[in-house]
Amino acid sequence: MVDKGAQTGAGNDLAQDFVRFAVESGVLRFGEFKTKAGRLSPYFFNAGLFDDGAKLGRLAEFYAKALLASGIEFDMVFGPAYKGIPLAATVAVELARRGRNVPFAYNRKEAKDHGEGGTLVGAPLQGRVLIIDDVMSAGTAARESIALIRAAGATPHAVAIALDRQEKATENGQDVEHSAVQYVRRQLGLQVCAIATLADLLLYLSSSGGSDMEIHRDRVLAYRQRYGVEEG
Repeated sequence: MVDKGAQTGAGNDLAQDFVRFAVESGVLRFGEFKTKAGRLSPYFFNAGLFDDGAKLGRLAEFYAKALLASGIEFDMVFGPAYKGIPLAATVAVELARRGRNVPFAYNRKEAKDHGEGGTLVGAPLQGRVLIIDDVMSAGTAARESIALIRAAGATPHAVAIALDRQEKATENGQDVEHSAVQYVRRQLGLQVCAIATLADLLLYLSSSGGSDMEIHRDRVLAYRQRYGVEEG
């Protein structure tokens, strides 16, 4: 499929503000963390730590601003269980506050066998659907959401994430030359809007000053040189 291009704000003020907010909130941490791919990463982004009303509201602002700036068109938002559920809800609220009121829906991991039943909750899936999640490691969650959306007769159109790690995905335990974001764009044909990228993180570390930041920058840069992908 056609590579529609990632919609990101690499290097812009919004991306830098978001990285700073994530670091100050303790959501973006530095050290040594093992990823799902078994790599030792010098940084870790845990969106689950946007764990109070103020932080979640601010996060929704960043998503909404990035989406409105991206020019991506969509008719509703969808949050994949589980982390995507509060994201979709709060982003829908923030979009409405900014004059862009759209329906939202989410799914359950297991079908409900009473009441309304099924796995889908919220507005009916229809039109061009925007999937909202935190990060994209292997594209598995995106593929599951795409299948669910198509099965409902709607069109999976785009994905919004907080951070694009810009690193090689793994398939069958082996590194490949594309990232999960690139796979979703090129192979699945969806647009991707990332609030910030690994390049934005490196820019933040380079401009923050201080010996600790320099150490983090050097480690993140070394990680990118080993596992990073070509942009575009």
